[in-house]
Amino acid sequence: MNGLKLQDRLNIAAGRAAARIGLPCNLYHPPDLRQPGTSALDDPTGQERFRLRINAIFLPLGGKTRRPVPATDPLWEVAIDAGYTQPGDILIRRYDGEVFYIAAQQPLLPVLCVHAPRRVTIKRPASASVAGVNLYGGTVTALDTVIAAHWPASILAAGSQGTGLASIPAELNPGMWQVLLPPSLRIGLFTTDTLTDDQGRSGVIASIETTEYGTRLTVQAAST
Repeated sequence: MNGLKLQDRLNIAAGRAAARIGLPCNLYHPPDLRQPGTSALDDPTGQERFRLRINAIFLPLGGKTRRPVPATDPLWEVAIDAGYTQPGDILIRRYDGEVFYIAAQQPLLPVLCVHAPRRVTIKRPASASVAGVNLYGGTVTALDTVIAAHWPASILAAGSQGTGLASIPAELNPGMWQVLLPPSLRIGLFTTDTLTDDQGRSGVIASIETTEYGTRLTVQAAST
């Protein structure tokens, strides 16, 4: 038996187990941003992106069920018939509406998912409108360009860095977030881009790391 046949049998076995004891989910294929005519502005869980209903078993990393997954760990294993899925796909669990995206489907290994309860929009600040000296050197929110909208993401606190902008004793340091984005969100990001979530929080991207599992951002909370 070669690796492809073994992978196929593992997918079938996981699918049968999920059909018996798993939870029903809606499976969505986000737009393939490498194809012409697609855009990160398209809702990745819109009705046109729905593919099928599928059962899945969500487990802690390692498959051990003796302890619950802590709130600070967004990574899960999922037992699912991976013949129907691919990295970047989005699962919405039907009974509670929780959102996960598939981060990796490595050969002969468990499927890795990320719990992504937040929806984020990413904007790019407008550049200077005139070459040379401009009267205003800041950014105007109304002129920002939306480059991605309504994508699921994991957002966790990552502490704070440095001192406040005013350098006064009572000032709080700007918070830092660690943001995980699906591998299907293939767009070029800059460290000046801004990120806003569905809770109204906003921040500026401070660092970007792109891997096969998706994009990891460090975001500094916007302060006024």
